[in-house]
Amino acid sequence: MYKEFRKKRTKLQKYTLPVLPAVIIGGWLYPPLGFSLLICMVGAVGIAFYKGRAWCDWMCPRGSFYDYYLEKLSRKVLIPSLFKTNWFRALILAFLMTALGVQIWYAWGSANGIGLAFVTVLTVTTIIGIILGLIYKPRAWCQICPMGTLGSWISPGKQPLHVGESCKDCALCAKVCPMQLQPYEDKAGYMTDGDCIKCSSCVAACPVKALEFEKELKTAA
Repeated sequence: MYKEFRKKRTKLQKYTLPVLPAVIIGGWLYPPLGFSLLICMVGAVGIAFYKGRAWCDWMCPRGSFYDYYLEKLSRKVLIPSLFKTNWFRALILAFLMTALGVQIWYAWGSANGIGLAFVTVLTVTTIIGIILGLIYKPRAWCQICPMGTLGSWISPGKQPLHVGESCKDCALCAKVCPMQLQPYEDKAGYMTDGDCIKCSSCVAACPVKALEFEKELKTAA
């Protein structure tokens, strides 16, 4: 079942991953392509209000790109816990938004200039993400991605993962999770971590079918 699931998920990612190199390469030739980043920014945050970080699964071109290409090359070393801390993620968010804002301010009135600002930030952060993905796990960048950070802060409780009592603590769910989460630790409860991208890899890999996503967080009567 898990192999079939992976094939379906990879098929979906193949539709979006080409967008990343197309915008980066095309953006340097035709800067207004950089405005397409606004779609990702609005999509990532907007969907988070309803389904958590679901955008980051296969709809995000960069996430799909990292999953597809870095999976075979990554050392798959655990992502540093620093990347999960709110203060560090807030620092990255503030730095990148400031850098983007300053570039846009200087280029204001020029579609090419503003578009190039988006392309520049996308190019630099993608390169950083590739390096991090090769050193650590493929989606290391997704832990500190500015839009991912905003999405994660909005996401807790949105479409939570229920971990049933039948869980055997085999940890297969943690092994396949692209975001380095450990659902089995929330046995007989709900995993509400905002960084869950709702990819269902853990659900498909669970040998006892102890995991399922729910639309709303249930509370005791």
